[in-house]
Amino acid sequence: MDGTHTAETVTLARLPSGVELETTVHVYRGDQNGPTLYVQAAQHGREINGTEVLRRFHERLPLESLSGTVVAVPVANPLTFDRVSYTTPEILDSVNPNMNRVWPGDAEGTLHQRMAASLWEYAGEADAIVDLHTGSPDMLPHVVFREGDERSRELAAAYGTDLLLSERADEDASEEWHRRGFAGKLRVAAADEGIPSITPELAHNKQILEDVVELGVEGLLNVLRHLEMLPGDPPAETPPVARNHLGQVTAEDSGLFRPAPSLEVGMDVESGDRIGTLYDPATFEPIQEAAADRDGVLYALTQEATVVAGDKLANVGLILEE
Repeated sequence: MDGTHTAETVTLARLPSGVELETTVHVYRGDQNGPTLYVQAAQHGREINGTEVLRRFHERLPLESLSGTVVAVPVANPLTFDRVSYTTPEILDSVNPNMNRVWPGDAEGTLHQRMAASLWEYAGEADAIVDLHTGSPDMLPHVVFREGDERSRELAAAYGTDLLLSERADEDASEEWHRRGFAGKLRVAAADEGIPSITPELAHNKQILEDVVELGVEGLLNVLRHLEMLPGDPPAETPPVARNHLGQVTAEDSGLFRPAPSLEVGMDVESGDRIGTLYDPATFEPIQEAAADRDGVLYALTQEATVVAGDKLANVGLILEE
């Protein structure tokens, strides 16, 4: 035999009309025993590169060489996918509009909690988890893992991006981390259960980017190699590790933002380096000369010119390990 593939329709929750909210769960089983990897995409429905990654992964996974099981959910949140949105409409879940804040879910809770609980039946049984996400149009692809979780760190390094971001959690986390409900992320809930888990951020949304998707597919194959579910070795080099949620350059007021033309994501910057100019579009007066507040790697730089006070303009990661 060469392994098997099945696709199962799973009910995530029920809508007010009585219509069942469904998704498809793909299961790939190798002929040899091995770990179980759970992979999902499109918790946030506009982040469609992860869904395309899983379609191409389906085409390229060598079932004849697979040991263990891969469980893949290409559309984890059909509601946000159909709306091409980040969150679900308030009328459907006003308490928990963001699905990635409620894991491991609650079968008797709000709509998103029920959806997460349905998928947790698969994710919670896995030996490792990859939660595919994407970000802004100009963001360096990277993988986020829980700081201090060595197995997750190894999984992140195996994926093969040029940057890793470690994220502090629980008592070590910042006030913002708690305020934004990050304890309910799938990756964090999995770590609490001792399941190594990573979040690749593959860059961009609403559009399929060929190089990003190829990176995503190869990353999943690298994870399988790392878990000894496929023959071969993942990349030997460990990319730099920076700390997540630090070095955010934000808009001090509302206006139009023009990033410095010389900047590109992935560049090293120093404290005080110019990031761009925010100006008043009506009077042409400069409002803010945005600058980095630390030395590090520029891994995100907004290309959306119209910003409001408090919007993120750039992220500079503080390098922890070269």
